[in-house]
Amino acid sequence: MKLVIAEKPSVAQSLARVIGATKRQDGYLEGNGYLVSWCVGHLVELSAPERYDERFAKWRLEDLPILPERFLYEVSAGTSKQYQILKGLMERPDVEKPKINLRYR
Repeated sequence: MKLVIAEKPSVAQSLARVIGATKRQDGYLEGNGYLVSWCVGHLVELSAPERYDERFAKWRLEDLPILPERFLYEVSAGTSKQYQILKGLMERPDVEKPKINLRYR
C-alpha cells in the first residue's frame, strides 16, 4: 500500500478520485493499492512556555525572549483524532516505507 497524505480533506478526495481510492474509512480513503488521508488544521503545535519551566506560566519581561535549547511539541487537542488515524496508517505493516537518501551540502 502507498500512503498519500493531503493538506486537507477536499484535496484528499480529489486525489483519491484520480488514483481510485474510493472506499471510505474513518479518516481516510482506500483502494487500488492506496490509502489517502489528510491533515486538519495544525496536528502538532509548540508546547506552552510553562512546559519548559513553571516560571514561564506568567509572562515577565525579564524572562523574554524564551529560547529553549530543544523545542517541545504536543498533539493539538482539536486534531488528536486525525493525528492518531495518520499515525496508525503510517505504522501499518502493509504501508510502503519511503527510501529517503538525504545529502546535506
